[in-house]
Amino acid sequence: MMSAPFDRRRAAGLMLAAGAAAFAFLAAPARAADDVLVGVIQPLSGPNAQFGIGAQRGTELAAEIINAAGGIQALGGAKIKLVAADVPTPNTAAAATQRLISQNGVSAVVGAFVSSTTLAASEVTERAQIPLVTFAFADQITGRGYAYVFQVSPKGTAFGAAQFDYATAIAKAAGEKIDKVAILYEDTAYGTAQAKGLREAAKAAGVELVLDEAYPLGITDVSPLVNKLRASGAQIAFPVSYLNDSLLIIRALRQQNIDIPVIGGAAGYIIPDFKKGLGAYADGVLSVAAASGDMIPDLARTYKDKYGTFITHEAIIHAAALDAVAKAMEKAKSADPQKVRDALDTLDYCGGLAAGVPGGCITFDKTGLNTSSFPIMVQWRGDAPVTVYPPKAATEKPVWRGKTVE
Repeated sequence: MMSAPFDRRRAAGLMLAAGAAAFAFLAAPARAADDVLVGVIQPLSGPNAQFGIGAQRGTELAAEIINAAGGIQALGGAKIKLVAADVPTPNTAAAATQRLISQNGVSAVVGAFVSSTTLAASEVTERAQIPLVTFAFADQITGRGYAYVFQVSPKGTAFGAAQFDYATAIAKAAGEKIDKVAILYEDTAYGTAQAKGLREAAKAAGVELVLDEAYPLGITDVSPLVNKLRASGAQIAFPVSYLNDSLLIIRALRQQNIDIPVIGGAAGYIIPDFKKGLGAYADGVLSVAAASGDMIPDLARTYKDKYGTFITHEAIIHAAALDAVAKAMEKAKSADPQKVRDALDTLDYCGGLAAGVPGGCITFDKTGLNTSSFPIMVQWRGDAPVTVYPPKAATEKPVWRGKTVE
């Protein structure tokens, strides 16, 4: 008999599935008996291609590792074969995901990096009753009662709260009391969710929010934002943005000699192009993150040897997401999407590539959220960020205004 939590999620999924008769499925193409197909949706072109390519690399590396270790042993050593779809913008997500599913007999879908893309894609996977395992942060992803969506990373509000709580704890340890802070965030699903977490954390701590400013994705002139920040008297700035916005904001702050600590909201603040774009301005910048290579050094070394750069958190989490799908197939002894979904629903998996997820495990609750994961804080040191907070995950001490915090 199904558990009560599953019944609730299943019921929501069946509501969306009511219109599935209109969903056009093509016969799955013939394939080798030793392949199990897993779909991958990522922005491999367009404004977020840097993130999509990193996520795709992590997924591909995980498939290589799983297949080299013997594949899905419960299925006689079946190999995982990835079928990728480029989703450059959220408004292309539904059609691309539908084509991916209808033209390939996929057992599950992994992706996407962008929350807005994932929200759109999940409408399709839910109707099709195909499990979707994602890295994306937005609270709505697992907040809608869907039965087939699984979120490996914490929610955006949890990242926002950690962005505030970790930074103010580091400041306090360095002898600085924080009374005034500023939030600058893009008005996307990701930015809005994370800003909500920041806002609530500041309120809970009794800290004045002297600037709370949303701006459109793809902003080209950050001067008004920077001027407002300068006038606000904030002691810390919390920007939540993708790459181009992050480069504009940090460069403008530093060029105008505004030297308050900047605590990034993941995304654009922790990829190689951030350092390439800012040079010395990147040094010492703190950011929340979903994972870091220094927490799973073997995978990090393999990734760097293969791709010539440090492993990003989206690569680590997507690698773990595919490993979770593989473990679900082992548990189900099947590649049938429904059986894979049921196995994911009760998965309690530690070790393997899940070791790269803070907490070291993947265990989904009744909503599909991984309850074992938690945000970390990283800081740029030279050419890569390292984990500096919380202490249970840190590999190095944080630096605050040039001072190492013990």
